[in-house]
Formats: sequence, structure tokens, C-alpha cells
Amino acid sequence: MSILNEVEKIRSVDPGNMYNRIFDMPEQMTEALKIGKEWKINPDDFTDIKNIVIVGMGGSAIGGDLVRTFLASKLLIPFQICRHYVLPEYVDDETLVVASSYSGNTEETLSAFDDALRRKSMIAAITTGGLLKDVAELNEIPVAFLPSGLQPRAALGYSFVPLLVFFEKIGLIKNVETELNTVIASLKKLRERYIEDNPLEDNLAKILAEKIHGKIPIIYAGPTLIDAVALRWKGQFCENSKNLAFANLYSEFNHNELVGWSQTVENHKEHLIVINLKDEDDHPQIKKRMKIVKGLIEKQGVEVIDVDSVGDNTLARMFSLIQLGDFASYYLAVLNDVDPSPVEVIQSLKAQLAEK
Repeated sequence: MSILNEVEKIRSVDPGNMYNRIFDMPEQMTEALKIGKEWKINPDDFTDIKNIVIVGMGGSAIGGDLVRTFLASKLLIPFQICRHYVLPEYVDDETLVVASSYSGNTEETLSAFDDALRRKSMIAAITTGGLLKDVAELNEIPVAFLPSGLQPRAALGYSFVPLLVFFEKIGLIKNVETELNTVIASLKKLRERYIEDNPLEDNLAKILAEKIHGKIPIIYAGPTLIDAVALRWKGQFCENSKNLAFANLYSEFNHNELVGWSQTVENHKEHLIVINLKDEDDHPQIKKRMKIVKGLIEKQGVEVIDVDSVGDNTLARMFSLIQLGDFASYYLAVLNDVDPSPVEVIQSLKAQLAEK
């Protein structure tokens, strides 16, 4: 019997209770909606915006990436995620800059935040505290304060929802609460499929974990609604499962990476698996490419798994895949016999960077 059918053994690998963080995503989004609504914003401070830049790293940046993806068909102004110490050169006093750092002490985000201050941009911040809070309050910049005590990647609802609400408050979008409530209800229903008590044979998250176990997953997705979701899957497998993973997008990788799926894969095929993340609104040519590429890769003896989004609106479909990927990464951590919560190598890197 698989360890994934033994709840006590599953929980023994999870002293940091990552399971509940994943399970509670709908409740987190509900609380995050309240935080966003209580965020004190003066819309007059955010007018005539010519472009938007969200500054962040890792788990704090992915919320901004998902907002960017979701709003790509709704906003008429450029929207970029900055994962760097400095802002793009075009950023000026007509740019909206939102700094998102769960800890408030991410060095890249703090550096770019200072850059935004120098350029007199329109600025807001999302954090639990730290230096970002101190500098923002000193400069009278509106801050959305998040609950502390989580890994940044486990606080996705907090980094995503208030940002959407903020955009509505300054007049960029509408009907945020209605859409979010649909997502929350959908996630509450879907998670019953992935809970610990649901046996392996009926649990897609567990099935995916079993298939990936001992292999390197390569996640492919289309360039619109699911692009940032593929990045989330990669990050969750790396951080929760301590399992190397990679991600890329159609159709870009068809013009370069695809050539790597040649006969030389023969030496590595037993260690590889491909996951196609799919959405009903994928471009017709992307859908065609997915089918053709799947056949090409399977000819090299590598398994390709198609995973479809589900939901009543685009946001619900996006988060259906996020939820599934989060649960799958958790169960893969169990199979890898690793605690999904700590990220010791990242902490070691930060400590060495801080040395003088």
C-alpha cells in the first residue's frame, strides 16, 4: 500500500503543517479580501497611470505575476513584474509601483523600492512588516499588512487578493469581489478531491505525485492565462518537494527547447516526465501544438500528462490548477520523505550574502 494512503505517515513528514496551509487557501483568500477592503487608499494619489510595475521575489512575486496574467486582457496599460534590484528605465512619476515582500526584508525588493522613491513613482506596498513597512510609513505610502508566520509561498492568497482589490479601488478594474467569491466557493469544493483521506486511486494530486516521484517534471503551458501557473508549479515542486523542476511556455519553446527532445533523451528518459497545463481559452494553434508536441515527446519514451483547468470563470480556472499543483507538491514531499516547509538552502544563501 502506498504511503499516500496512510494519513498518519503523511502527517509525520509535515511538522510545519504545510498541508493545512494548502487546504486553507479559500479561507486565506476570504481573509485577504477583507484586508484588501480595509486597505486605506486615496484614489486621487493614483491617477493618470501610464504603466504598472510589481516588485517582488519568489512567493511574494508570484501573486503579482498571477494578477498580471489575469488582467492581461482587461488593462490597456503595460504591466510588468520586476524581479531585480533596479526598476526598468522607463519607470517615472507616471508609473504605479507596488512593492510586495512578505517578510518586508527582501533585499532586491527593498532596493527597487528605494529606486521607485527616487523616481517619485506612485507607490504602494504589501508586507507583514520589516524594513519595507518602516520605509513605507516614513514616506506615507499606503501599506496592506498581512498576517505573519507563513512561508511566502504559502501566503499566495494574501499577495494576490489585496492587489486585485487595490486595482479596483483606484479604478483600473471592476467586480473583483464577485469574481473572488466564485473562486473561493470553487476551491472549497475542489479541495475535497485532494484531501489526505481521499485514496490514491481517486485523488489526482496523489496520482501526479506518484508519477513524478523519482523524476524531474517539466511543466509546459500556454502564454496567456496559465503562464504564471506553470511558474507556480515549478516553484512548489522545488520548494515543497525539494525536487528539481523546470517550466516553459508554448509556443516559444517550440522554437528552441523542443529540439532537445531528440534521440539523446534516451539516456535520461527514465528520469523525466512532462506535464501540459491546459485551459479552454488556449489559442487554437496552442492547442494544436500541445497535441503534436505530446506525440513527439512520447515517441522518445517520456510520459506526458495533460492537466486541464476547471471552473466557472477565468480566475477560478487559474486557481483550480494552482490548488492541484500545491497539493501534488505536498504529496511529492511525502514520497521524497522531506519536510515541505523549510527552505534551508535559501536561508543559507541569504546568510552568505549578508556577510561583509
